[in-house]
Amino acid sequence: MPVINLTKNTWLATKIRKADNFITRLVGLLKRSTLGPEEALWLMPSKGIHTIGMKFPIDVVFLNKNNFVLRIVSGMVPNRIGGIKLRAYSVLELPNGTIKKSYTEVGDQLEISLVETSEMDDLRDTRLTEIG
Repeated sequence: MPVINLTKNTWLATKIRKADNFITRLVGLLKRSTLGPEEALWLMPSKGIHTIGMKFPIDVVFLNKNNFVLRIVSGMVPNRIGGIKLRAYSVLELPNGTIKKSYTEVGDQLEISLVETSEMDDLRDTRLTEIG
């Protein structure tokens, strides 16, 4: 379930959901009012994202097929278009501040373990308590 930065030996998320079909990628986090500090949404395949209609800022990580970081966007605010990264295979949407806390940079390799489900309805508005 976790997302780990293998290069920096840090973690980005402990609860990850996969959006791997047209509808789950289209809806993404639109139904959410927040994203818990340990949550992430993994859109695949995906070369770009938007935050149109979202209610909160997110951190965004564009990955290639081997989960190397191609591009990062910290604090992407609602109602923006994130652009396209043609070499990207997938995109991670994370809570605002995650990139900074995990020291993630372009070129780092992430490990994304077993994903729980591809059904976005299971991504309820539950908040996780921060560790520490």
